Amino acid sequence: MMIAPPTMPSKLADNFFLARQPILNRGQRLVAYELLFRDARTRNEADVTDDAEATATVIAHASELGMEHVVGDQMAFVNVDAIGLMSDFIRFLPNDKVILEILETVKATPEILDRIRELKQAGFKFALDDVIGQSEDVQKFQPLCDVIKVDIKDMQPGTLPALARVLKNPRQKLLAEKVETIEEFQECMELGFEYFQGYYFARPVILSGKKISPSQRSVLHLLDLLNTDASSHEIERSVKHDALITLNLLRLVNTPAVGARYRINSIGHALMVLGRRQLKRWLQILLYVKTGSAQEFTSPLLQLATTRGKTMELMVEHLRPGQRVSADIGFTVGVMSLMDTLFSIHMRDVLESVNVLDEVRAALLHRSGDYGSMLNLIEHIERDRDGKQLAQLLHQLALTPAELYDIQLAAIEWVTDYTRSI
Repeated sequence: MMIAPPTMPSKLADNFFLARQPILNRGQRLVAYELLFRDARTRNEADVTDDAEATATVIAHASELGMEHVVGDQMAFVNVDAIGLMSDFIRFLPNDKVILEILETVKATPEILDRIRELKQAGFKFALDDVIGQSEDVQKFQPLCDVIKVDIKDMQPGTLPALARVLKNPRQKLLAEKVETIEEFQECMELGFEYFQGYYFARPVILSGKKISPSQRSVLHLLDLLNTDASSHEIERSVKHDALITLNLLRLVNTPAVGARYRINSIGHALMVLGRRQLKRWLQILLYVKTGSAQEFTSPLLQLATTRGKTMELMVEHLRPGQRVSADIGFTVGVMSLMDTLFSIHMRDVLESVNVLDEVRAALLHRSGDYGSMLNLIEHIERDRDGKQLAQLLHQLALTPAELYDIQLAAIEWVTDYTRSI
């Protein structure tokens, strides 16, 4: 008997937010996101619900969102427990966009194994979650899985190389999860892991004597001109001094995203069509785009920075309706929050290269003020940190989980569309 599509339990729906964790390949390009739908309530506030309802809620979220809006061209890893695996509503997930991630709580019973084989015949792919050793369950699940996820944080010290050798198999890809440092990433690369999940790519690696490149400095100079209300003539002259910026600007204004009615061939016309607000936004994002790459939207740093920027802009628009300047400042804080990683220099040195408002500086250096609180909240969600602190941050900003959830979805959809256009 076919089970009806899951409906969103109203109390749970009001308390969910989305954590979207990037999964990278060996070339450091985005290949997938793990979608984690978290309950924003602290445990002592939570209503008692059974596992079936909670699992149905997660699958309902994932299926109703439309995967192309949440993960773009990448795949989505979605957690499933035993109840989710055995239910018919799992078929409402698109099998060409989803990899079902078997949680570590699932036992490899004959019934579960048969169900996985059935779903594989229906076109689904599987990942095995949180592997830390060769248990009997792991041995039974492994032949049926496309990806084996190894939790490198929960393993005994020194046991990772041996486990990687045992698990390595041409029929499955190894994914290292909870990779938080460059050293951990390099070790997993040497051990033959294919995929990596964690925020090692967003941690600044400060290089002594590192200088901002000439092309990046040109962009920063243009941002300075915009921040100080320079004349249109001065901005146009500065753009023309950099052939790369000129080329990219003309390419941008001739895309459907800008909506010009006919081809634009002059810098002056391009700047007039784009407008200062959009020019500033485009320049901030352009810093994260390496030239010559047709697939730069798969840069995890670009995706993360622009998602932070748009999320903060929408938060400010929600909290301070009609204050467009404040919303633009929110976007700037979000995008600039990863520039120390981008440039491999200290954030203080970044801020010496471009004029910013005191409240932007306070947010980026100390996570203080309203913008700092918003950035702090976003960083906590990204890394799936303590739920109690998240609840406190939401309360501090007067945001409900449902409002945050709507903001997140709108930001993700905007980033997917916008980064493709650049």
